[in-house]
Amino acid sequence: MPLIKVQSSVKTPSSEAVETLLTSLSSKLAQHLGKPESYVMTSFEPEIKMTFGGTFEAVCYIEIKSIGRMTPDITKAMSQDFCQTVEKHLGVPKNRIYLEFADAERAMWGWNGGTFA
Repeated sequence: MPLIKVQSSVKTPSSEAVETLLTSLSSKLAQHLGKPESYVMTSFEPEIKMTFGGTFEAVCYIEIKSIGRMTPDITKAMSQDFCQTVEKHLGVPKNRIYLEFADAERAMWGWNGGTFA
């Protein structure tokens, strides 16, 4: 049910680097939300034409979605952690990363032919 989707303008890193990034984000998201990692989904989309502040320098947009309520303390901790992780693995400076946090209602999230409602 938790999802973290990373979109970036960076060139496609090696397969190993992408796998390392995604497994790190998966583990961290599960820990921050207190949910089993077996439900966490991660994705990475490189080489997207993006601007930030009117320039084409390396940039990143991250979506975090989950069922339940993410408190301001949790989103602040995730923002710090995920920005640091992305900067380390992709080289995108923290000040060129936007994050969007979205809580989903249980009936609005489907899995395995049903929903979580």
